[in-house]
Formats: sequence, structure tokens, C-alpha cells
Amino acid sequence: MSDNSDKTTHFGFETVPEAEKAGRVQGVFNSVASKYDVMNDVMSMGIHRVWKDAMMDWLAPSPGQRLLDVAGGTGDISFRFLKRAGHGHATVLDLTEPMLIEGRKRAEAAQMADSLDWVVGDAMALPFEDNTFDVYTISFGIRNVTRPQEALNEAYRVLKPGGRLMVLEFSQLPNDGLQKLYDLYSFNVIPRMGQLIANDRDSYQYLVESIRKFPDQETFLGMVRAAGFENAKYRNLSMGIAALHSGWKI
Repeated sequence: MSDNSDKTTHFGFETVPEAEKAGRVQGVFNSVASKYDVMNDVMSMGIHRVWKDAMMDWLAPSPGQRLLDVAGGTGDISFRFLKRAGHGHATVLDLTEPMLIEGRKRAEAAQMADSLDWVVGDAMALPFEDNTFDVYTISFGIRNVTRPQEALNEAYRVLKPGGRLMVLEFSQLPNDGLQKLYDLYSFNVIPRMGQLIANDRDSYQYLVESIRKFPDQETFLGMVRAAGFENAKYRNLSMGIAALHSGWKI
């Protein structure tokens, strides 16, 4: 076993010991849990709903499929998946229990209770057997994982042969001028709105910084392939403000 005690990672623009990151990310999401859906509206100018619908369009859920929705928080993706599939099962996994508690409060959770499980767990060490799920999704969550490659490796492990990975995440715009404009919005407007809406500037500052530290589309595509996924592709959404990555366990 190698000693990880001196390894560091980024928490936004700050460098922290790897062992600290998960706890600090949990602190952010404990803080914003009750305002999480409002936060997504702030972060994406309301467009996250369109992006999630685009995710479901490409995913095309089938009746009877089993979904693992990692960093699934308040259940947005799982609810959409179950509605599209007609019938099936979704397991929502999140590191932060207050996020899952918020999800369970939603009206959709009551309507779909028989088709849903809510599990506290770590994306880098999933508490599931190999070859368990038909679909693995992670939406705006993988950039908060300490070692994203390990999360992708775990996704591959728990998917059945023929299973599908889909990752929705904020990404990079291909045009430098547009990226600068978006950064101006992100770094100047979003933390201020976080202060106004949730009385929490620091969490929103971290979330903005974490977007800029995340690998670009091509780099992340290489990570998806390195985990073993075949036919790996991505699609830019809103010119690359977000991206969808897809892969198959063949």
C-alpha cells in the first residue's frame, strides 16, 4: 500500500491534502443542501433543466433498467430517468446525507418511493457488487470527487456488460473570448448571488473555482476511455459551458 498522507489535490483554487477534500466538499453541500435546486439555477442561469433533458434524450432510458445516480443529491436525474423509463429502479448515492434528505422531501420521491433507494456513499468506493446496474449517471458531481479517475473505474466495475455511463458536468468553452466572458460572470456574479440567496458566498466561490479546475472535454474523454469504456464520446451543451460524456461497458 502506498502512503497517501502527503498527496494533495485542489479544493477550488486552494491546494489541500487529499484526505481533507471529501470533508470540505461535504461542508459545502451540507451548507447548500436546502437551496441546492436554486443553486443549480444560479450556476447555470436556469439552463441545467435543458441540459438534464438533453442527457435523458441521449440516454433513452428503457423500461426495467436499474440506474445508479452518483452524487445524485436531490434526485433530479433519478426522477427524470424513472419518468422516461416508465418503470425501473434508481439508486441515488451521495456523500452528503442532507442532500439525500432534501431529495426525499420532494413530491416526486413520494410518488416513486417503491422505485427508489437513497444511499450515503463514496463515488470512489461504491458499496455495490460488480455488474449490478444498467446505467450509471453523475451530474455536476464528478468535479467534486477527490480522484475522478477512481470514480470512473468504480462506475465501470458496478455496471453490467452492455451498461452505459453518462456524465454531465460543467466544462470549458472552446473560444477564449467566450470563456473570458463566462469567467467574468462566474467569478463576479455567482458568489454574490450565493450570498444573497443562501447567505453563503464561500460555497459558491468554491463551486465556481471547481469548474475551472476540471479537465476539458478531450482530457476527460481520455479518462473515460482509461476506465475501460468503449464507444466513448462527448457532446457540448450551450457551446461547452457544460458537456455530456457517454461510454459503454462492452
